[in-house]
Amino acid sequence: MKAYSMDLRKRVLAMCDAGHGTTQVARLVHVSPAWIRRLKQRRREDGQIAPRPSGGRRHRCLDDAQREQLRTWLTQRSDSTLTQLQAKLAKHCKVRCSLMTVSRAARSMGWSFKKRRFEPVNKIDLMLSNID
Repeated sequence: MKAYSMDLRKRVLAMCDAGHGTTQVARLVHVSPAWIRRLKQRRREDGQIAPRPSGGRRHRCLDDAQREQLRTWLTQRSDSTLTQLQAKLAKHCKVRCSLMTVSRAARSMGWSFKKRRFEPVNKIDLMLSNID
């Protein structure tokens, strides 16, 4: 959602300064009364009425060296669980991260944690495997 324009912000504050009530102004300009109250509060506390910067890009928790270490552990023991890898990162690399971070890093390297059974799935596969 885009921030309200500076023109609208100035008009709303001018109306409020002229003595109109917050709810009345909100109905006139089609915004919420809560937004007007927050705008007035921000002007009172910070002297700012411009929109705050929105969001931002989240940076990776693991740097390239730590990702390479994770790759090494996965090639050495491909049956490691996410919890084990998370503990190794905390112990050896001094990095605290979530299981989801470890999972995303492993998936971006092409690893999957799906456990596959080493037996035929159904009777047809079982019959075909007995023929060989």
